[in-house]
Amino acid sequence: MATIVRELEVPDAAAKAMQHEDSVQDMIGEKLVINMGPSHPATHGVLRLVLELDGEIVTKADPDVGFLHRGDEKIAENMHYNQFVPYTDRLDYLAPLANNVAYAMAVEKLMGWTLPARGQAIRVICCEMARISSHLLGVGVFAMDVGAMSAFLYTFTEREKIYDLSEQLTGARFTTSFTRIGGQTRDLNEAFVSGLKKFLGEVVPVIDELEALLSKNRIFIDRTQGLGVISKEDAISYGLSGPNLRGSGVDHDLRKVHPYLGYEQYEFDIPIGTKGDCYDRYLVRMEEMRQSVRILQQVLATLPEGPINVGDPKNVLPKKEGVLMKMEELIHHFIVATQGVDAPAGEVYFGAENPKGELGFYICSKGGGVPYRLKIRAPSFVNLSILSKLLPGHMVSDVPAILGSFDFVMGECDR
Repeated sequence: MATIVRELEVPDAAAKAMQHEDSVQDMIGEKLVINMGPSHPATHGVLRLVLELDGEIVTKADPDVGFLHRGDEKIAENMHYNQFVPYTDRLDYLAPLANNVAYAMAVEKLMGWTLPARGQAIRVICCEMARISSHLLGVGVFAMDVGAMSAFLYTFTEREKIYDLSEQLTGARFTTSFTRIGGQTRDLNEAFVSGLKKFLGEVVPVIDELEALLSKNRIFIDRTQGLGVISKEDAISYGLSGPNLRGSGVDHDLRKVHPYLGYEQYEFDIPIGTKGDCYDRYLVRMEEMRQSVRILQQVLATLPEGPINVGDPKNVLPKKEGVLMKMEELIHHFIVATQGVDAPAGEVYFGAENPKGELGFYICSKGGGVPYRLKIRAPSFVNLSILSKLLPGHMVSDVPAILGSFDFVMGECDR
């Protein structure tokens, strides 16, 4: 429930008699200011919305962020590039594998590195698994926000299978820290490949069943269609990205516009909406899951052989087997681990198409193993900026539906 912050004071009778008639008229229908969050289940984390209400209608909305006090950007400026990888897990903590990849590619752009074909394919697998996992949770929680509990159970069942695959691939279920600057910690194993193929065969029928539960459900339609409409012009001017941008009819996906990791090799479609409402944003995420399955099937069918890391022995950790058996490899490991990669001076920006939108990293280097400055373009932070324009005119009961359709994560917002 929303917590009342304050009620406007009503002057006593003597004071009223002395006021101008227009002032008395202004007091009729005085507005109420309430907090929604930062400890409210509908705000999906520590987001505080300061809402001004005229009865049940929102007349003003101010999103208040920063309650997590992360400080990730400043932390990154005080550690080696590889040491910051675990912190990227905790940005969009619903898609840690994709965060790892986006950050590593920014540093690799600074280094001038290009991964071998197999290394790129493994990263595509990581990113598309993360997209399916994130959208499953986003759609499930969104449905629960508007009253559909069954959909939430369907999505979490499939998401648990992705966590099992993640554990096979990385050794961890949630905070994976799988990527390294210049490659990955380990190669794929056969159990993972067969498990992923099995999952891809199972998840599409579940997506179809989920859509049958929601897309023509009268309650779901009434709670989402025509609600939270964002025009194409507003979506662009506010810098929205990801499904929230494409739901407003903007055909923009970094995997197509600025291909990376060999995405240009794979055939997939970019779903876009027509109305820009909550329902369109839901439909975009549903179709994106199908397209991610399509991409993963192509990657597995064309998975190349060969190395997974760049061939720069001075800056890339040697194989663990060698470290445990040879003195030279142990010394090499010690130097790279303690000094970090020897990055050149310069400035770079790299943006990746994450499940929430464009996750970008700007790095300013003065040389050596530690960035001089690092800034993060967090898609959730940018997407939330439109709330002050979007929420006024809606009812209080519409706010959870609109927030759910945005599918934001406060971990990256309060980076």
